[in-house]
Amino acid sequence: MTEAQIPPADMTLDELKPHLVEAMLPHVPFDGWTLQAIDSAATDLGILPAMARLAFPGGAIDMVDAYIATADVKMAAALDTDAFRSLKVRQKITTAIRTRLEQAAPHREAIRRSSAVLALPGNTRRAARLTWRTADTIWRVCGDTSTDFNFYSKRALAGAVYAATLLVWLEDESEDFAESWAFLDRRINNIMQIEKVKARFRNIGGGERLSPARFLGRLRYPVEG
Repeated sequence: MTEAQIPPADMTLDELKPHLVEAMLPHVPFDGWTLQAIDSAATDLGILPAMARLAFPGGAIDMVDAYIATADVKMAAALDTDAFRSLKVRQKITTAIRTRLEQAAPHREAIRRSSAVLALPGNTRRAARLTWRTADTIWRVCGDTSTDFNFYSKRALAGAVYAATLLVWLEDESEDFAESWAFLDRRINNIMQIEKVKARFRNIGGGERLSPARFLGRLRYPVEG
C-alpha cells in the first residue's frame, strides 16, 4: 500500500504532516496558522483534532515549516522533467522560483500569514534556515553538485532572490503577476553579473585560480568569537 492509499488515521505524524498542511491552507486565511486551522483540517481529513495537533508541537512555526517543506517537494516534483533539465542554469533558477510561486498562487493569503509568522522576532533564525532549505532545493533540482565555496554562495544568492521576489509577489496586483516576473528577471541578471565578476576574480594573476575564500584568508580578516 502506498502512502497515498493509507488512510490519514493510520499514518505516522511525519506522513500526516503534508496532508494536514494541504488541508489547512483553505482555513489559514481566516484562522491563521492556529489550532483552529489544525482542527478544521483534521475534520476535513476525518481524523481526531487531538491527533492532528500532535504533529505541530511547536505551534505556528512548526506548521509553517511543514508547509514550506511540502512546497519544496512539490516544486522539485514539478521540475523533474527532461525539458527542465535541458535548460541553461539561468533559466533553471528563474523557472524554479517562478514555479514555486505559481504553485502557491491559489493560497497567497496563507503565504502572507506564513511570512508574518516567520517575521516574528523569535523566529528569525528558523526563517533563515527555511529560506536556506528552499534555496538548497532549488539548486539541487538544477543539478548543482558543488561542494566548495560556491555551494554556499549559490544558495545565499538564490535565497536572497527568492525572498525578495516573494515579497514583491505578495503585493503584486499586476495581470498574471507580470511585475513579479520582471523583478525576478532583474534579480537573476544581477546574479549573472556577480558570477562574471567571480569568474574574472578566479583568473587574477596570470591564470592563477584564486577563490574568494582564499583571498579573504590572505587578508587575515578577523573572525569574531
